[in-house]
Amino acid sequence: MSKIFRIGIIGCGGIANGKHMPALQNQPNAEMVAFCDIEVEKAYEAAHKYGATGAKVYSDFRELLQDASIDVIHVCTPNDSHAEITIAALEASKHVMCEKPMAKTAADARRMVEVAKRSGKKLTIGYQNRFRSDSQYLKQVCSDGDLGEVYYAKAHAIRRRAVPTWGVFLDEEKQGGGPLIDIGTHALDLTLWMMDNYKPKAVLGTAFHKLSSKKNAANAWGSWDPDKFTVEDSAFGMITMQNGATIVLESSWALNMLQTGEAKTTLCGTEGGADMQDGLRINGENHSRLYSNLIQLDDKGVDFYDGKKEKPADLEARLWLQAIEEDTDPVVTPEQACVVSEILEAIYESSKTGKAIYFE
Repeated sequence: MSKIFRIGIIGCGGIANGKHMPALQNQPNAEMVAFCDIEVEKAYEAAHKYGATGAKVYSDFRELLQDASIDVIHVCTPNDSHAEITIAALEASKHVMCEKPMAKTAADARRMVEVAKRSGKKLTIGYQNRFRSDSQYLKQVCSDGDLGEVYYAKAHAIRRRAVPTWGVFLDEEKQGGGPLIDIGTHALDLTLWMMDNYKPKAVLGTAFHKLSSKKNAANAWGSWDPDKFTVEDSAFGMITMQNGATIVLESSWALNMLQTGEAKTTLCGTEGGADMQDGLRINGENHSRLYSNLIQLDDKGVDFYDGKKEKPADLEARLWLQAIEEDTDPVVTPEQACVVSEILEAIYESSKTGKAIYFE
């Protein structure tokens, strides 16, 4: 790659520091030249740590977008501002990576798709779990047809007690929901991608507020404030696709269940199955006998060498910039991410109405 991409970061909080900026720093064809956050001191800190020489700092994303020299924008803000900032960036002729979920509402997600098409700029969504080694391997298995037709699947996003108590995670107005839209979105994206099926027919779902009212609750990040816990603590959905395939989606931040795990999928096909519950396991039938194979995903060959693998976040960033450079579709297309948002919204709507939601 010959081009050096000039990148602006909008939102310099946890996900920007935890994933986007370190990964971009590892890309030889990327330089972060602008940083924006409504808490401007966070932008200054990010610029000092990750910025190119002369990097600029802003408190208003609109001012940052006026810089015509910026090629790419990474949107790392709360869910309710994803659509506004992404659309403004696309209209300012920037390519955009927006953090998941795509938007707070399905209508906003569809607007983002439309503007991306109209602008001719690339848009992708930060579903980084596609870039894990087990996900990459399983995608190849599915693409090769080893599982046959995948007609039943489970999307897993279960935490026993791991409610994020910082930022705006518990604020329904800012986030649009709780574990379903936060971690359930990853599990659903992973499952739909493996199945290569983006045509939902109907959704039936339930969201619960059962444990959120507990005071002094056990929690990985300390007890939550029940008065501020305005989102669900768990949510579940059954999705039927137009071809008859069925997906069960389970998500929770707080649930009395011992079997936990998030951003995982279980797939059942006509020729075999797969799950991520205890490593990546492929199962099937061969010569009238059942088998189960645990896939070795590390590169360890000798005791003193564990192998050298690219981190998922680094692979995500590299392939994103490569898609821009080569003018190809990104790994996560906006159309795929939009379907995820539409299904999540349908689960919430089904929970509120007590009825199944049907897609046209």
